[in-house]
Amino acid sequence: MDKQFFIGVFAALFAAFAFSLNFIVPFIIGDYSTFDFALIRHVVSALVGLCILFSVKGVMQHLTLRNWLSTTWLAFIGYVGYFLTVTGAAIFAGPVIAPAFLGLVPIVLAIVGNQRQGSLPWRFLMVPLMLVLVGLVLVNGSAFTAEGLKSVRSLWIGIPLALAAVALWVWFAITNEGAIAARPEMPSAVWSALTLVGGGVLMLAFYPIGAAMNLFQLPKLGFGWNAAGSLYLWGTSLALLATVGGVWAWNVASRSLPVALTAQLIVAETAFGVVGGLLVHGRWPTAMEVAGIAILIAGVVLSIRAFHQEQVRSALSNESCGSQLATAS
Repeated sequence: MDKQFFIGVFAALFAAFAFSLNFIVPFIIGDYSTFDFALIRHVVSALVGLCILFSVKGVMQHLTLRNWLSTTWLAFIGYVGYFLTVTGAAIFAGPVIAPAFLGLVPIVLAIVGNQRQGSLPWRFLMVPLMLVLVGLVLVNGSAFTAEGLKSVRSLWIGIPLALAAVALWVWFAITNEGAIAARPEMPSAVWSALTLVGGGVLMLAFYPIGAAMNLFQLPKLGFGWNAAGSLYLWGTSLALLATVGGVWAWNVASRSLPVALTAQLIVAETAFGVVGGLLVHGRWPTAMEVAGIAILIAGVVLSIRAFHQEQVRSALSNESCGSQLATAS
């Protein structure tokens, strides 16, 4: 029990780190757009997914139409749909306000997940949730200042898109967890590979539409190595670490932990993202950012402790019931 629990915790934290690498994308793609980067990243991830499928023994029993449709739908919700709404939110609401709203994801997901599964009594969950909320407010404290509002084009469009992104990620996490639980015999690597392939296919299908809307710069700047070599290198690197690694780790965590806990662990993405942003900008954190990260970490630690104690109590209770039944028989 403990081993599976701690593997799940480590996997969720690794997924948070992997996903936080998305914050450095604007600083490494040069004149190319985030859509160009997403295309390279998802196509490379899909190729990796195909390699995984070809390397796993007995994989054919899992390649059913139902599994393909399920993973492609999940890829649409959690990758393509989420990416488009996040990008749109950043364009219209600015690169500061959009992430501030996305900080609602762990709060909403924890509440929805615990309401559905009843993993932990609410009295044990409220303090970690409040700490996470306070930490997110402090970390994103600059979002609604005059400086943060400079890049806003339309809050009426940007904020609904940000809220749609929150809804899509919560929907993805709940649906993905349920789908994995319904397939205990399927290896996490196979489920992850199917999802990666689905995401790549969807991005390729979106390319003609995006190109017609001038969302991609590859046709203008060139597909050749001399022009796009840096894009290919960074896209491949983040595909392997952030997409393949992140998806696999998230699925391991989803199989091992309740949704309410993985939701709070994924908030570490914000802390990792802040640290990465500070490194990119070459500056020290403000006192508010330090306080926010510290409170976020405290909330995550308290959440892990509360869920672990609940698992220990459940295990002891089950052992006690087993002993009583054995004595009675």
